[in-house]
Amino acid sequence: MEVNLLHVAVLVAIIAFLYRWITRNNDYFHDKPIPSMAVTPFLGASGPLMLRKVTFIEFIQSIYNKYPGVKVFGMFDTITPFFVIRDPELIKQIAIKDFDHFVDHRPTFGLDDETVEHPKALFRKTLVSMTGQRWKEMRATLSPAFTGSKMRQMFSLMGECCDEMMKHYLDKAKGTGRVEVEMKDLFGRISINVIASCAFGIKVDCFKEQENEFMYHGKKMMGFGRPVVIARMLIMRLFPKFASKFGIDLLDREQADYFTQVFQETIRARESHGIIRHDMIDLLLQARKGTLKYQEEKDDQEGFATVQESDVGKVEMSKSMTEAEMIAQCLIFFLGGFDTVSSCIMFTAYELVRNPEVQQKLYEEIVQTDKELGGKPLSYDALQKMKYMDMVVSESLRIWPLAPATDRLCTKDYTVDDGQGLKFTIDKGTCVWFPAAGLHHDPQYFPNPERFDPERFNDENKRNINLGAYLPFGIGPRNCIGSRFALMEVKAVMYYILLKFTIARSAKTQIPVQLRKGFTNVGPDHGMHMELKLR
Repeated sequence: MEVNLLHVAVLVAIIAFLYRWITRNNDYFHDKPIPSMAVTPFLGASGPLMLRKVTFIEFIQSIYNKYPGVKVFGMFDTITPFFVIRDPELIKQIAIKDFDHFVDHRPTFGLDDETVEHPKALFRKTLVSMTGQRWKEMRATLSPAFTGSKMRQMFSLMGECCDEMMKHYLDKAKGTGRVEVEMKDLFGRISINVIASCAFGIKVDCFKEQENEFMYHGKKMMGFGRPVVIARMLIMRLFPKFASKFGIDLLDREQADYFTQVFQETIRARESHGIIRHDMIDLLLQARKGTLKYQEEKDDQEGFATVQESDVGKVEMSKSMTEAEMIAQCLIFFLGGFDTVSSCIMFTAYELVRNPEVQQKLYEEIVQTDKELGGKPLSYDALQKMKYMDMVVSESLRIWPLAPATDRLCTKDYTVDDGQGLKFTIDKGTCVWFPAAGLHHDPQYFPNPERFDPERFNDENKRNINLGAYLPFGIGPRNCIGSRFALMEVKAVMYYILLKFTIARSAKTQIPVQLRKGFTNVGPDHGMHMELKLR
């Protein structure tokens, strides 16, 4: 009996200690002159999201709309205090002008410390996970690989992948003149073919090989909603030293080992046979040798959503990359290029089905471009000149922001002073959130925001868009390094498909689409079925 009581007492003491530790900062916002959301122990204010009651976009929009007219409000995401910045001008101030106070992302994935980092924990070696000087060096090293000239060299590889996709679906449409497809699967397969070719330097055909090994490992690697991955993420967030020491990583070891082997075999083949493909492998090899240099370019035809490289990415760095860092950058290329890009193409197709007049106008521009090419294959420059295509994709990214919120970690105390009476300190170690999903649907910045209207981005109107309220690829020096590649792929795939097919509703098409709930990638809960009709 005494032993049982002792056990109970110890258990109660442990629970009390954990509760006190978890709730130690719950009154953090009480002395700040801003509103703040109610806190639930452990979950903070993000309980509905963590418990999968709402979608990520719905959650961000709901908290954004909770405090209309307010520039900043406070909330807890699990045990971390967040300042949610609703004001576009303050977003630009924090993300660009005062970037030196907000260099890093939230430390979700353990410690960025090479001295304690497990050698097989690849995710911490990716650009998105790096912090401080280490991030600056890697950004400067990689930035030359994502300029317009490098995209131009890589475009032929993407064109080959699109040709294979079209051959597959043209064959399937023979006889009936139509084929029903699940769009997420279709665009996921073309994205994997592109990533395999452009990032890993290998040729795969996920249309011929439905159970392709590269695709299997890629899809499993992207399963961030699995309980085991969520558990790892929580451990990495709450106990970063423990996670770093024991190599707890966001990626399964099986997938890390597979992609490491693919990368190593490709490098051996390149070096032994002198192969040059102008792909990401070639660029990473140049970066490792220190021969990849940033070249300033002026491209007036770049898409509206394209982010510009800051001075951080233009600095010449002599630091070479390790093999593990090279592999990690290929993996982040996969993580960013597979789900995000395929989802953007899917949501663009969805809006074209809902708005057939937009699809027809885009088709007419595609036909005109095809005529001007005179039988030559689509080129990067021809794609860049398609104004209406860019308007359609820009509007799709507004309505369907694939990163509903972007975070920054405050690395040194920062004073907010708007000159109108609002003055307080964002303390070192806290985070800020830029709520893109809220801003993109705010009628103050985008009138009638639920309407899909590419004309918002025509030459006359786009000059009036506040760039602090349009954040499809983030903002400031820590923006998405691969925006040019992503936009190139989205536009190329839409070009090839619409040249030969009309995208139409099928009996299984779900409108409005139901999204997955929880802290997961933005996507449909039950797929997105449509029909491709031969023109």
